[in-house]
Amino acid sequence: MAIGFVRPARPGDAAEIARIQLATWRTAYRRMFPAHVLASLDEAYLARGWTEAIEQPPTERHRVLIAVEQTESSSFTVGFAAAGPADEQALAPEEPALPETVAAVTDLLVEPRWNRRGHGSRLLSAAVAHWREDGFTYAVAWAYEQDKAMQKFLASAGWEPDGAGRALDVDDMLVPQLRLHVALDGE
Repeated sequence: MAIGFVRPARPGDAAEIARIQLATWRTAYRRMFPAHVLASLDEAYLARGWTEAIEQPPTERHRVLIAVEQTESSSFTVGFAAAGPADEQALAPEEPALPETVAAVTDLLVEPRWNRRGHGSRLLSAAVAHWREDGFTYAVAWAYEQDKAMQKFLASAGWEPDGAGRALDVDDMLVPQLRLHVALDGE
């Protein structure tokens, strides 16, 4: 029988987080982004960024969490989430700063082969528990307009679009995103 759980990421997890990020993007976003863009992503570069995020977060309220699936004989890192106070990356174009009580998800990914086992829900639940401890009352997350799975996942947890939108310029191709939000009222 497998057991799933979430724990804070450690520096030694950075390479596995980068591998999961790359594998997930290349699978889930292959129809959203040009193939050459996904092929050019550098796993070592991503790992260095995750090492920094884990070892030197911008604030104590920034966290990287990992989801683990454990069997009797082994364990596998299957997903991760990164979140913290809403900063300029959480904003729509020309939007003023969000209040200090707003948290933002910067990444939440579960490797596709481990989907539908509750790992995403555990990651999101752990993030919400940390946000409440840290005094956040509201949270936001960006989802690609074409990523219906992420939108459906967040909606199932009570998140709704807040009307904000933006487009990322990926190799001269605009990829639209919409922002979702949720109140962290303790319910």
